[in-house]
Amino acid sequence: MPKPTQQQDLSAVLSNKNGLLYLTANDWTLIADKGLRRQFKPGESLVQHGRRTHGVFVLLNGRASVQIPGLEDGREITAGEVCGEISFLDDLPATADVIAREAIDAYYLDRPTLQSLFELFPHLGSRFYRSMASILSHRLREMIGRSGSPSSSVKKDGEGVKKVQS
Repeated sequence: MPKPTQQQDLSAVLSNKNGLLYLTANDWTLIADKGLRRQFKPGESLVQHGRRTHGVFVLLNGRASVQIPGLEDGREITAGEVCGEISFLDDLPATADVIAREAIDAYYLDRPTLQSLFELFPHLGSRFYRSMASILSHRLREMIGRSGSPSSSVKKDGEGVKKVQS
């Protein structure tokens, strides 16, 4: 099987609306150039609960299962999505296990590599962290929605303002 090109990788990550969506094509070119391409077999761990990641993974293909201790339902991530972001952001151990459900190619971006890119290209850092905030917001809302708790339902009033019902 031919080795995927950087253009194919770029196509995979840009097509996912749950990923680093504020990054530009030029940002992705820099990341692809500096990131370490890793391969995972089905059943292998990308992220282990309780261990620091020291970076983030961006899936290029395949599917992985995210299992959060104490929650029955896990979620699935696919090409273009990231994992290890919470440990990366707070430099604490991971809050979930992420396990490959099928063969996966991913870019691994460690903290020093990202920091050096952000120093050279400050706007890349801004877009990266804005994307991370969007990802975490989306995932939190998804978890709240799955919990079915009436105190967590968000409704809009007549003027479009969101109100939390308790």
